[in-house]
Amino acid sequence: MKNFERSDLLNRLPDQFFANLVAKVKGLVEKGHDVINLGQGNPDLPTPDAVVKELQVAAANPAYHKYSPFRGFSFLKRAAADFYKREYQVDLDPESEVAVLFGAKTGLVELSQCLLNPGDLALLPDPGYPDYMSGIALANAETHLMPLLESNAFLPDYQSINHEKWEKAKLLFLNYPNNPTSAVADRSFFDETIAMANKHNVCVIHDFAYGALGFDGERPQSFLQSEGAKEVGVEIYTLSKTYNMAGWRVAFAVGNRSVIESINLLQDHMYVSLFGGIQHAAAKALTGNQTEVSKLVQTYQNRRDRFIDRLNAIGWKVEKPKGTFFAWLPVPDGFNSESFADLLLEKAHVAVAPGNGFGENGEGYIRVGLLDKEERLEEAADRIAALGLFDK
Repeated sequence: MKNFERSDLLNRLPDQFFANLVAKVKGLVEKGHDVINLGQGNPDLPTPDAVVKELQVAAANPAYHKYSPFRGFSFLKRAAADFYKREYQVDLDPESEVAVLFGAKTGLVELSQCLLNPGDLALLPDPGYPDYMSGIALANAETHLMPLLESNAFLPDYQSINHEKWEKAKLLFLNYPNNPTSAVADRSFFDETIAMANKHNVCVIHDFAYGALGFDGERPQSFLQSEGAKEVGVEIYTLSKTYNMAGWRVAFAVGNRSVIESINLLQDHMYVSLFGGIQHAAAKALTGNQTEVSKLVQTYQNRRDRFIDRLNAIGWKVEKPKGTFFAWLPVPDGFNSESFADLLLEKAHVAVAPGNGFGENGEGYIRVGLLDKEERLEEAADRIAALGLFDK
């Protein structure tokens, strides 16, 4: 069989770091071990019944068996605008300030292709979501990494970026509540971001995937709540986390009209939008009763409390995350991120994500997903305690 060479575009793509972790977990499970897998970012709870039933009804509607409108049904874009008005008091024009996406990951990768030319520069958080890099590689552009350090509450220090980098930058990626650090950002930070974006003519891309997941009564801030945000950027919102709809692949971008038009133009040449039944159910999720969302946030908070309290009880002194469904934990002395993650998997059969998989400044941490029952999370902590690494 002939071996056809990959394009240069594919060869530029970064390696998928977590494929190795998936393989390791699979190997242990196949040997019969009970692995508590906290290394994933995949919601473990089902989509609310009401949303599922909406899809079941919509799937029988012949109107949805045809091609969807290229840029999505107007009712879904109106639902997204209504959602932002209700949740964040942000006004959006459904047709010009909302773009329907095949999941947030797709939009985040597309944006680099929409707005970057070869040699252009994007500012990226480090640690950060690895697929930001993928879109930049596809665009054949360059990156400048912004360290997210505990000493600065895991926020980028804009003053540490030199003038030359600012002047060359075309895009700035942010993500709060943050994956992997679980940090949150306040309005003053987004105000500062807008001021810097205006000064240097940079487009801001705010990944708001965990927008619903704030704890202790604190509501995560939307980038668009800051004055002037729509002038300088867009926000990406997904239904994956808020409504446990990760497999449905539905999200939207909102904000700057020129960026929304660019996304729509690219997608005109790639897709004929989402299946209409999914759009119908997604609109109902956004505009319907939000009780299930409140219950979900409480579930994650309960899990967080049980797990982190148990870790502190065994002598691992860690802080409770303020948002997302992750915990960002410092590794004990004598280990790096990978060696500690390997130890937990091999000796305790607890899978976690090593922090260096998210960037150089993720070294010294592991990311733990609060994506199992409280009892299993507490059992994971007990298994770690049995390794005898911490003083009670």
